[in-house]
Amino acid sequence: MRILKLVLLPALVLVCACATTVEKGGDTMQVVSEVDLSRYAGKWYEIARLPNSFEKGLVCTTAKYTLKDNGKVGVLNEGYRGSKEGRQSRAKGTAWVPDPQAPGKLKVSFFWPFSSDYWILELDEKEYGYAMVGSPSGSFLWILCREPRMDDDIYSGLVESARRMGFEVDLLYRVPQDL
Repeated sequence: MRILKLVLLPALVLVCACATTVEKGGDTMQVVSEVDLSRYAGKWYEIARLPNSFEKGLVCTTAKYTLKDNGKVGVLNEGYRGSKEGRQSRAKGTAWVPDPQAPGKLKVSFFWPFSSDYWILELDEKEYGYAMVGSPSGSFLWILCREPRMDDDIYSGLVESARRMGFEVDLLYRVPQDL
């Protein structure tokens, strides 16, 4: 019986931990209603982000999206430790739209079989020049731009929108892109 408890208790804890994602904005968080993935593809500069463990200490971070023949999107995230001369960090993954009726709610995976929500919350629908991406849990948020710098008025508007969605925008880290 003791062995059974030693095996089942950690398994139960793991299942419960995976199943209890707290959603800050969740159902009220709006995502874009249309996304042309061929226009979304390409290089994006990370202008700001909420702190997270996998990007800790990274600067000059970018995300490059490429369309795959199977309709999915290849993801390549890159950054440098401390400065542009620092050690490069790269992460490759795959993104996809699980529900064609909600094209702004993507999934992304860097380690199969695990995936995370990648919700496009704001998008410059005319030029595809900027985007704001986050998770419904409120844990992840990125402000992206096609250029290494973003207009201050656009940035302020995106931050205010994120605040209304429940993100802790006071924790946003402005990512240096010109070190």
